[in-house]
Amino acid sequence: MERLTENLDLPGESVPGQPLIELAGDRRVLVEHHRGVTQYSREEICVKVSYGHVQIRGCGLELSRMTAQQLVISGRIDCVTLLRR
Repeated sequence: MERLTENLDLPGESVPGQPLIELAGDRRVLVEHHRGVTQYSREEICVKVSYGHVQIRGCGLELSRMTAQQLVISGRIDCVTLLRR
């Protein structure tokens, strides 16, 4: 499915189940299609996705909202890193 999306030059959000990470300024991160939180503190939150982890670092971080499909992290965001398996 991923190769088909690339070959047809479709946006990445078109792939069902593909993680989507959206950064809104330096105050909010949205993660869709996550597989849970693996680490949680006010300075660092790690979220499991299909191909590894997304690490969010900052100050005063908190989970503002979490559902089975999406989560929102708020606080002062300093760094968002993709850690592949």
